[in-house]
Amino acid sequence: MAVRYERRGAAAVLTIDRPHARNAVDREAAEALRDGYHAFEADAGARALVVTGAGGEAFCGGADLKAMNNPANASEGPMGFTRLHASKPTIAAIEGWCVAGGLEIACWCDVRIAGEGARFGVLNRRWGVPLIDGGTQRLPRIVGLGRALDMILTGRIVEHDEALHTGLISRLVPRGTALDAALVVAEQIAAFPQECLLADRHCVYDGLGTPLSDGLKMEADIGRSVIGLAQSGAARFASGEGRHAAGV
Repeated sequence: MAVRYERRGAAAVLTIDRPHARNAVDREAAEALRDGYHAFEADAGARALVVTGAGGEAFCGGADLKAMNNPANASEGPMGFTRLHASKPTIAAIEGWCVAGGLEIACWCDVRIAGEGARFGVLNRRWGVPLIDGGTQRLPRIVGLGRALDMILTGRIVEHDEALHTGLISRLVPRGTALDAALVVAEQIAAFPQECLLADRHCVYDGLGTPLSDGLKMEADIGRSVIGLAQSGAARFASGEGRHAAGV
């Protein structure tokens, strides 16, 4: 199978399993990624999605340029799901090469955790292949306009230390442990009251690009919708539960 979908505790794990091709995505893999995304969305018990690549050499090398049969006009995105927005948290567990469309998949995720030695880049620049899976839109939102344009225009390789410094990755862990670290984060996320967590995540994404006054109003409106749960949480805190960051 080009892509494996499995449940690991509270997480759904979507693994691109084409290590012979640095986990590059062809049409079959793209369709399997799309199906895995929809399986995650339909699974109420899966509270976070972890996307990763098999073999350790690469997270994803982008579209398979040898096959060059990805559905460019697919409404969900040529790489499977990159034009969709997950309703629950998503985490990229990155080992090795994370380039071209693979970088776009990583940028689609909320959190990016990389093992030491991971390398990033818009390497499709070398072959005249455009970013059409969200890279031109998400990368600037993550690292800023100047850094994104530097990567997009030069196609240079970004090493793990620079990726951490610029915020391209959220966490750097020892080589070979990115998936384990991502699963720990997924369980941490799953342990929190979900209505409030999802409301805050929703506000972050929907507030991007809006005037501050509009964003604050949206935050207040959505916050009021879960305020009853906040009151019950405050009562638990007042009774002594979770003091001094216990359980975090």
